[in-house]
Amino acid sequence: MRNVILIGFMGTGKSSTGKMLAQRLGCAFIDMDNKIEEESGLSIPEIFARFGEDHFRQLEHELAVRLSKRRNAVISTGGGTVKNPANMEALKSSGVLVCLKANVDTVLERTKSRGTRPVLDREDDGDRRQAVEKLLKEREVLYNQADFTVDTSELSPLQVVEIITKTLKTRGVLHA
Repeated sequence: MRNVILIGFMGTGKSSTGKMLAQRLGCAFIDMDNKIEEESGLSIPEIFARFGEDHFRQLEHELAVRLSKRRNAVISTGGGTVKNPANMEALKSSGVLVCLKANVDTVLERTKSRGTRPVLDREDDGDRRQAVEKLLKEREVLYNQADFTVDTSELSPLQVVEIITKTLKTRGVLHA
């Protein structure tokens, strides 16, 4: 099976949906952010604080290239993975890109704890809604590279898994 790569903004459900989808498909689940933390021995906020975003993006790129050589995995990308065209080219070569999206209110609710979202914390200047709206707008064209999109705003992870599975079967990526 080709990989299923979940892209989308933070708080759209990539990790929670990815775990369930991998279980459903009987394949490995890889959360890129967790893998970077595991391999570096540091949390993402620590990587940003100690080495900066450029260093984090380099680790992310190296991981995207390595993961593109795998098969039979559900890969959950970090929200900003799409910013590097080389990441997208590598990941897209190995599978199907599925974009999970959610409305601003849903993203705000799901990302409300501070300190765990360095990009958002840095951007918001006290106005998280404005930061989310700005970043979503900036990345919209990048998320449009997906083979298909699922709006998770009003759905549970299980419902999202059902939609993804059905779409993959319809498109001949999965066989019943």
